[in-house]
Amino acid sequence: MKKLIFILMLLGCLANAQETEKENRDALRASENLTWEANAALSENKFVEAEIDYRKAISKSEKNAAAPYNLGNAYYNKETYSEAFGRFKQAGESATDKMDKHKAYHNMGNVFMKRKEYEKAIEAYKEALRNDPKDEETRYNLALAKEMLKKEQEQNEQNEDNKDNQDQEDKKDQDQKNEGDNKEDQKDQDEQDKGDEGDKGDEGDEKEDNKEGEGDEKEEQKKQPDQGDKSEEEQNQQQQPRPNQLSKQQIQNLLDAMQNEEKKVQEKIDAQKVKGVKVKNEKDW
Repeated sequence: MKKLIFILMLLGCLANAQETEKENRDALRASENLTWEANAALSENKFVEAEIDYRKAISKSEKNAAAPYNLGNAYYNKETYSEAFGRFKQAGESATDKMDKHKAYHNMGNVFMKRKEYEKAIEAYKEALRNDPKDEETRYNLALAKEMLKKEQEQNEQNEDNKDNQDQEDKKDQDQKNEGDNKEDQKDQDEQDKGDEGDKGDEGDEKEDNKEGEGDEKEEQKKQPDQGDKSEEEQNQQQQPRPNQLSKQQIQNLLDAMQNEEKKVQEKIDAQKVKGVKVKNEKDW
């Protein structure tokens, strides 16, 4: 009984597999028919109709590598390189035949060459040669990509050297300009200093005049000794009054003498008890 059940299950799986295989074959056949119609439309320059049929063919079966490959070629001819690369990549991944893989990677390399992405182009051409080592066109394209990459690297190095040289020239020019500015500033400063020296010359003349005046004063001071240098006798002589002029001490002595004389007269009058005329004292000074 168990064997019978196992056999029935096995037969069911085989039937399902056959059915799936049949569906896949039908889908692939339908995809190929759509691809053929798209090719016909593209040959008549009906790009939009061709694009629609290619997309339908791709959606019908993933095993149809021709549909994305041909659509990629259509995009490539329209210079829509990003779309073309995506379709070539899809064709290379879905292809089971080495020749189909070779063509897909070869065209991917062509897209990279158009983009001037030479390193990526080299890798794509190498992958194409792994699937068909005898293809001379791919080998030639690989050599061309290597040569273009070498020239690009040399050009980049040259540009870098030129940039460094230009930077050095710019720095040199800037240094010269700064030096010229500094010299100009120094020249202006020197001229200003010369002007200040002229003013100082006038001031020097004034100082010279003052110096001469001071010299005259000093000469006069030499002729007239300082008060502190005079002897005590000279100071007393200087303090003495001029002729015909009484000093304060002489005036005081005179007053005292007059008062004494007046006192004596008064005493005489009192002694004689005689009244006389009052003497008027006048100060004669």
